[in-house]
Amino acid sequence: MKIGIFFGGPAREREISFAGGKTAMENIDKSLFEPIPVFVDGCGNFILLNPELVYAPSIRDFYPPQSYQGDYRIYSESLGQMSDDELLTMISTVGTKISPDKFSEHFKFAFIAMHGPACEDGSIQGLLEWYGIPYSGPSLLGSSIGIDKIAQNDLIKLAIGLDKKTTTLTRAYFEANDSTKVFEEIKEKVGLPFVVKAPHQGSSIGVSFMKKDSVDDFEKAVKQCLFIREVSENEWNSVDKHEFVQRMANLDEGIGLPVSMNGEVIYHPTELLEKLDEIIAPSAPRGGTSSSHFNSPYGGRGATLISMNSEDAVLIEGFVKGQEFSCGVIQTPDCESVALPPTEIIAAVEVFDFKAKYQSSATRKKIPVDTSLENNQQIQHDVKAIFDALKFGVCTRIDGFLTPDGRVILHDPNTIPGMSPTSLIFKQMAEIGMNVTDAITYFIRQSIRERIRASKNTFKFQKLLDKLDAAIAKRIEEIPNRKGVAIIFGGYSPEIQEDSYVKARKAFGKLAASSEYRPVPIFLSGTPENYRLHRLPVNLMFKEFAEDVAKLIEQPVHPLIVQTRKNAEKITLHFTGKLMEEIKEVSREESHEGCTYSVVCVPNVGADLPILEI
Repeated sequence: MKIGIFFGGPAREREISFAGGKTAMENIDKSLFEPIPVFVDGCGNFILLNPELVYAPSIRDFYPPQSYQGDYRIYSESLGQMSDDELLTMISTVGTKISPDKFSEHFKFAFIAMHGPACEDGSIQGLLEWYGIPYSGPSLLGSSIGIDKIAQNDLIKLAIGLDKKTTTLTRAYFEANDSTKVFEEIKEKVGLPFVVKAPHQGSSIGVSFMKKDSVDDFEKAVKQCLFIREVSENEWNSVDKHEFVQRMANLDEGIGLPVSMNGEVIYHPTELLEKLDEIIAPSAPRGGTSSSHFNSPYGGRGATLISMNSEDAVLIEGFVKGQEFSCGVIQTPDCESVALPPTEIIAAVEVFDFKAKYQSSATRKKIPVDTSLENNQQIQHDVKAIFDALKFGVCTRIDGFLTPDGRVILHDPNTIPGMSPTSLIFKQMAEIGMNVTDAITYFIRQSIRERIRASKNTFKFQKLLDKLDAAIAKRIEEIPNRKGVAIIFGGYSPEIQEDSYVKARKAFGKLAASSEYRPVPIFLSGTPENYRLHRLPVNLMFKEFAEDVAKLIEQPVHPLIVQTRKNAEKITLHFTGKLMEEIKEVSREESHEGCTYSVVCVPNVGADLPILEI
C-alpha cells in the first residue's frame, strides 16, 4: 500500500514535523507499505518531495532553495506573494506540486506527521475526508478538541472533574485595560505563580511561567503568548541587527515572519531590518504612539511587531506543584481503549516548553511514575476516561501532574504525538512489545478502523482494512524466516556502554523496518574475564541511557507494566504475533542462536557471525 507521509506545514512546529516525517519514512514497515514523502510548505502547497531531501538537516536546508535565501535563513512565507509560474519554478527544484484532488493517484492513505494549527486541528483532516483519503489520527471532532487548550479544560472538567484554577484573558481586554489592574485580577483568580499559554499551539510553543509579582514580567509573558514582540530604541541600537531579525524569523525563538507593523505586512528579514531602522533610529522624531510605535519605558521610541498568526486570547493556569507525567492511550483492534504506562518527566527546568522538550537534555524520563501502584493506576484510569469521553480515537498522549497529596490533574491532550524515534509514545508502546515500526503500522491500521466508525466510505475502507490485516498476518508468519541479526552492545565501562547504545538503537530501528532482517539485541556487561550476555526485549531498546538498561536487567518488571501488558495483549498479538518477551541471560553460543549476521557496536569485541554493515 502506498502511504503519503505528510510533514512540514504552516504551523510553528514544522521542524518537529519534518523530523517526524523522517522517522516515518525510515521506520515504516517496508514489507507492508511504500512511503511517499509529501512536504507541505509554509504557504500550504503540497509537494511530492524528491526522496533524498527527506534527510536534509532542516527544512530551510532545501526549501526555499538556497538561491532564494540570500543572507538569511527563511521559510517560504518570507518570499511574499509569488506568481503561479514563479511558485512552480521554485517547487520544481525540490519536487512536484500536487493538488488534493490528485492525492488518490499517488497514495491510498495519508500519514499525518504535522503539528499545530491547520495540521492537527481538523483542517487537513477535513480536506482529506472531502477527497475520500483515509488519514492517521482521530476524527475531525477529536482533532479540533485536541488543539484547543481552553476547550480541553472545560471538557476535562465535565468528564472527570478538573481541580485546577484557570482563566482566559482576551487580547482585547488586555489591551484596553491597565496592566496593573489586569494582573491583580488574574492573581485573584488563579494565584501566583501561574502559567501563561497560547491556547492553540502544539509542542509547548507559547508557554511562559510567571513566578514574580511583577507587572512588567506579566506584560512580557502575555505578549509572548500572543506572539507580540516590542522592540525598544535601546534594544535595537545595542544588538547585532542582522542576528536580531534572523532570530525573529526563527520559529523556535522568534514570533516568525511575516509580521504586521502598523497594519503593514513585512515578509522578509531584510525588509524588517530596514523598517525597524526607519522607525526607531536615534535620529527619528520623538513622540506619538500607534499600534506599531510606542514610547518605550526605557526611553526613546520603539516598534510593536505582531505575528500574522497571533493568538486572540491566552489561557492562564494556576501553577501545579507535583510530578509531571505524560500517558498515552491507544486502542485494541476492536476499538477498546487501553492506557499505556505513564512516563514521569523529571525536568531540570521550571517549564517543560519547546526547547526543554526538543532541543536540550534538560529532562529525564522514567516509566512508570515514581509513585505507588495505586497512583499510577489512577493516572491510567483518568487518561482512559478522557480519551473515551472526548472521542479521540487511535492514539492520544495526555499530560498532567500528580500532586504530593495524590491528586491527578490532567491537561493538554495531544492527538498527534511527537514522532522522533525516542518520543514518549514510542517508549510507552515499547513497554507492551511494539517497536517503532510496529507502532507506525498500528497508527495506519487503527486509523482506517477509526475512519470506518465515522460511516463515510465504509465499504471502501473496510476492504482496505481487510487487505491490510491479511498483509499484517502474513508478515507475522514470515518473520521467523527472516535473517536474524544479533546487535551486540554494552561493554566494560559506562562510557563504552553509552556510546554503543546509541549505535545499537539506530541499527535496531533500521533492521526492524526492513523486510529481510530480524534484530536480536544482546547486552554485554561485566569484564573481559567475567562477562555477561543478555537477550533483551524490545522495551529496553527505548530507554534514554545504557545505564537504565543495566539497572532494569537486574530488576523485576514493575507490576503496573505487567498489568498493562495483559490489558494490551490483543494489540501486541495483532501487530507482532507474540507476547512480550522476558530478559534472558545467555551463553556466548546462545546469544546468536537463530542469527545469520551480527552488528557489533562495542569496540574490541569479536564476532562469531559475519558482520552486517548498517
